[in-house]
Amino acid sequence: MRKVYLDHIAATPLRPEVLEAMLPFFRGSYGNPQSLHSAGQEALQAVDEARARVAGLLGAASEEILFTAAGSESNNFALKGMALANQARGKRIVVSAIEHASVLNSAKALEKLGFTTALVPVDRFGRVDPGDVRKALTKDTVLVSVMTANSEVGTIEPVAEIARVCRENGVLVHTDAVAAAGTVPVDVKALGVDALSLAADQFYGPKGAAALFVRKGVRVLPLIDGGVQEGGRRGGTENVPAIVGMGKAAEIAAAGLGQKAETAKTLRDLLIRELLSRADHVVLTGHPELRLPHHASFCVEFIEGEGMLLHLDMKGVACSSGSACTSKSLKASHVLLAMGLDHALAQGSLVFSLLETTTREDIDHVLEVFPPIIDKLRRMSPLYTKYLEEKEP
Repeated sequence: MRKVYLDHIAATPLRPEVLEAMLPFFRGSYGNPQSLHSAGQEALQAVDEARARVAGLLGAASEEILFTAAGSESNNFALKGMALANQARGKRIVVSAIEHASVLNSAKALEKLGFTTALVPVDRFGRVDPGDVRKALTKDTVLVSVMTANSEVGTIEPVAEIARVCRENGVLVHTDAVAAAGTVPVDVKALGVDALSLAADQFYGPKGAAALFVRKGVRVLPLIDGGVQEGGRRGGTENVPAIVGMGKAAEIAAAGLGQKAETAKTLRDLLIRELLSRADHVVLTGHPELRLPHHASFCVEFIEGEGMLLHLDMKGVACSSGSACTSKSLKASHVLLAMGLDHALAQGSLVFSLLETTTREDIDHVLEVFPPIIDKLRRMSPLYTKYLEEKEP
């Protein structure tokens, strides 16, 4: 049976070159970067080189990169660390309604400490209007967080315009770029943000390696108190192999963003076009053009995403339904609900995210096996039966 992995947005395979770069630090080069002996200094040099490579991917300075263990940690670090460090300026936070759970739940945690949160709506494509951000700002707003691109629907947000609004009002701005960094060009200077989150497993690096860009001069309190690591802002012995792997993956990603994006976009557009023509009652979610090049997301009427996922898996196709952090929940996606979809339709969400190695034959396989699965599940759906009954004259 043909195996087709189309769940890039949840995790990517580790590049062979990345693994090779990591292996020495699992074997003989096991020194602690904070040690003064030669083994420790060798590890420190490797961490510094990785930091420079991650900075290069973002157009940042090395000293503006802080390593973390996950994109969710980076988001927690940004919201809690920046809000608490700057609370003398105000205790109001503005976030979009479609942010990742790690951003939304960080905002909720800050509410227990006396902060207030304002949710900015999105349109039916999942786009935030910078004008709505401007309306949400008050004199006590200290931080705005709007993601670069949404992992569930692929929509790319107007972060640069939002950041401009924030700068005009003296408000700090963070963007969750986990779904975007390493896949599309992300330049912190062009975006104008004060903080940005990214994760290695989104661009063929290791799980357990992530980073937070914090613009020089921006105050942020540590989440993990400890020693002098990460400039005193994240205590704990550095995960040298994972950091080295992230640096290597960032270097490779930075070298080939444009060409790889165009290749992915061609196959993505083929999948969208053909699926919509071969199956009835299938809705494309997210913006039709302003979306991640490797991302195609749909809602299939009258059936649930879980059933489709399981049947596709039996045909060798791996994909997802919503965010990797919420896909096991039976609740409708908060992202789709914020876009105006009703609960029943939102339950039928499916996300295909392509790898660099995805081929035309892979897409053809999906197009061959998926429409019959939709037909099979619809025949068992009471919602579809009701729809047919109501449709009859």
